[in-house]
Amino acid sequence: MAKQAPASDNQEIVKLVNARKIYQMGTEQVKALAGVNVSFKKGSFWAIMGPSGSGKSTMMNILGCLDRLTSGSYYLAGHDVSQLDDNSLSEYRLRYLGFIFQSFNLIPQLTVQRNIELPLYYLGWDARQSAARAKELAEQVGLADRVGHRPTELSGGQMQRVAIARALANDPQVIFADEPTGNLDSATGEQILELLIKLNRLGKTIIIVTHEPDIAKRAHGRLHMLDGLIDRIEGSYNEAD
Repeated sequence: MAKQAPASDNQEIVKLVNARKIYQMGTEQVKALAGVNVSFKKGSFWAIMGPSGSGKSTMMNILGCLDRLTSGSYYLAGHDVSQLDDNSLSEYRLRYLGFIFQSFNLIPQLTVQRNIELPLYYLGWDARQSAARAKELAEQVGLADRVGHRPTELSGGQMQRVAIARALANDPQVIFADEPTGNLDSATGEQILELLIKLNRLGKTIIIVTHEPDIAKRAHGRLHMLDGLIDRIEGSYNEAD
């Protein structure tokens, strides 16, 4: 069972405390995270930026429960998930988190509807409920007329909309987006960004990794990583004690 977080702002949805992640590369230790203290409040919209090797992707993987800390603590919705086993960690991912990837990560053999339904399958929803939820979300992202299509029949922007709908299927509290406009032209990228902004206005916490300043400046705040540490911040920010 995950431990409760120490007393703090109850609006914090994710919080890292002295977070360290060390990779062993042969005889060398690489400090991908070198003691990060940071928290993000519910309903905020953050961009994580930094050069290659700065630690931004590692931070995203830790926050998304896709990787584990070497030391330190990670509190998700008030629970310390840093010591959970794989099955428990998967349950927290399904319960609280949604993911949008640069490469979409859709299953080409499945229709739009089936791709959107995928998280619900793992949550144990029955087929009728899942289908209804998928159609509702497809309409929400402007793809009501594409539910029977497969990813190969869609444009890049449409595939990213499917990915967003899939990320929303489990009604997550936090949506992580890794370079969500990276494979799109500027006009389509702007449409995807506007959709993320709309979701944020509806109360979703959005945390994106991006190298594009024009994208990052639309977030509430920007967290710049360098050498496994927070180099600087811009905008609204809440640092852990």
